[in-house]
Amino acid sequence: MDRATFACSTAFFRDYNSSSQGAFCLPEGHVDFIEKVESFTYSDFFRDYLIPNHPCIFSAKFTEDWGSRRNWVTWDGKPDFDHLLQKFGEAVVPVANCDVKEYNSNPKEQLPFKEYIKYWKEYIKNDYRSSRGCLYLKDWHLSRAFPEQDVYTTPVYFSSDWLNEYWDAIAVDDYRFVYMGPKGSWTPFHADVFRSYSWSANICGRKKWLLYPAGQEEYLKDRHGNLPFDVTAPSLQDRSVYPRYNQSQPPVEIVQEAGEIVFVPSGWHHQVYNLEDTISINHNWVNGCNVAIMWCFLQDELAAVQREINEWKDPIDDWHLQCQLIMKSCTGIDYKEFYNFLKVIAENRISVLENGLDDEASAKNTPKAAISTLGMLHAVFDLKRTVKVLTSLSANEDFKKLDLTSLSPPPEALLHHLKAAIDTALL
Repeated sequence: MDRATFACSTAFFRDYNSSSQGAFCLPEGHVDFIEKVESFTYSDFFRDYLIPNHPCIFSAKFTEDWGSRRNWVTWDGKPDFDHLLQKFGEAVVPVANCDVKEYNSNPKEQLPFKEYIKYWKEYIKNDYRSSRGCLYLKDWHLSRAFPEQDVYTTPVYFSSDWLNEYWDAIAVDDYRFVYMGPKGSWTPFHADVFRSYSWSANICGRKKWLLYPAGQEEYLKDRHGNLPFDVTAPSLQDRSVYPRYNQSQPPVEIVQEAGEIVFVPSGWHHQVYNLEDTISINHNWVNGCNVAIMWCFLQDELAAVQREINEWKDPIDDWHLQCQLIMKSCTGIDYKEFYNFLKVIAENRISVLENGLDDEASAKNTPKAAISTLGMLHAVFDLKRTVKVLTSLSANEDFKKLDLTSLSPPPEALLHHLKAAIDTALL
């Protein structure tokens, strides 16, 4: 991060209110296309897309060196089933049925990868029809299962990735996925986990995206407050069911070609179709620009849980703890883990600022090496944003009702260390 970008980000977030994220609208749905790798810097992306929370498309030049683009695709741009079977045939993968709606999503099953490829070949042969329905391999943690494979390199623009930095540190999960599906497979209307950013790269095939700026989803809810499963369904025209639909803006529509990367802003709901047989790689990620949006989302999720079980507040002694447990089962995180998330992010940056990196650490693909690559000012920006959110978390009444004695260091001590590290770095 250069000094001009640091100054720009500092000025923006000084008056930033995460509840205003939906105010950023694009002129006539325009989405920028980033053509040249050599003329587009990290600071360009940070300033023009991360801070204002705008989508963009990266050209296929940004992925042309990836192993998956060389090895997973045939000469005519189709999935190379033989190569994929050779590498991953015995893996077990999550597969969704796009033809079935179950609790506002598509039901999933676990299948051997070789069985899914057999189905896919038969589906193509039968003119994209099957008694089994349209099956879509989704949310496969391929990088975690096959770390030795030369699949892709995360572009530097997406390298400030707090979600995967944290979950890698605790060795529990990650938010790096592979998707593979036939023409006609699709993902219903949704926003990404924790209202994170996402980036999605087509290895082969084409996708159609329908993107709604943050806040527009409020106009798409039915009279009970539920979001639609399919935003193209004719039923949305029924004003007795969807009373505010006519107030919504048309979606931002993108057709993504092979090799291109789509950047999806934080909190933007979207629906995605595979226009051809398609393979894609996707990351969900959070950083200093949208961590406040994540924190707002968690507060909204807890409030929803509290409303749902409010009638049990008096009979249950540990009602507040039960709300946290339910929230974690639904969203994947609770307030105490969110504190630990912020702590890991903060301590990694403090370590780099205070101690630097030795030659061995610099040569490795580690979070601290990535922090060092992005520069001292980026680490300071991250710490400033962490201070802002951690201060809000520490003052939150629901957080203060929890048993915080297990948190080490205590929130007050971590905040003190953070502020001291920022002051020292800026001397």
